[in-house]
Amino acid sequence: MIGVTSQRMASFESELLHCVSDNGDSIFAWCVLPNHYHLLLRTQSVIHSLTRIGRLHGKLSFEWNRQEELTGRRKVWAGAAETAMKSERHYFATLNYVLNNPVHHGYVKKWTQWPLSNANEYLQEQGRQKVLRQWHAYPIRDYGKNWDPPDL
Repeated sequence: MIGVTSQRMASFESELLHCVSDNGDSIFAWCVLPNHYHLLLRTQSVIHSLTRIGRLHGKLSFEWNRQEELTGRRKVWAGAAETAMKSERHYFATLNYVLNNPVHHGYVKKWTQWPLSNANEYLQEQGRQKVLRQWHAYPIRDYGKNWDPPDL
């Protein structure tokens, strides 16, 4: 999604959310950035969700490359990956990571300033105090560290 306009990003956000919610998936957190996106969701079928996302990638790659006359010269998407949540700690650290990603990449100073995420909705639903407790209890500074047993 490099070089993507704000209008195209907003349109993508809408199509992406429709794509996964239309499958009956529960979306907990998301953010769409100019060159990548993150989703935290519960799905009945990872394969089905990844297939639907892959079709969306293909459709939009074709449309955007055609609009910019770059057919066959540029790939818009690199793919999608899934990771199962291993614990409550993993879930909340991931949620914090997704919602804070626009800050991490320097697009905004506060996570609630990024328009293409559910950060404000999440804050409103959960309340400031609960979100602050979760932020401190599940920091992203050690995101992924020691989640897998050493023998893996």
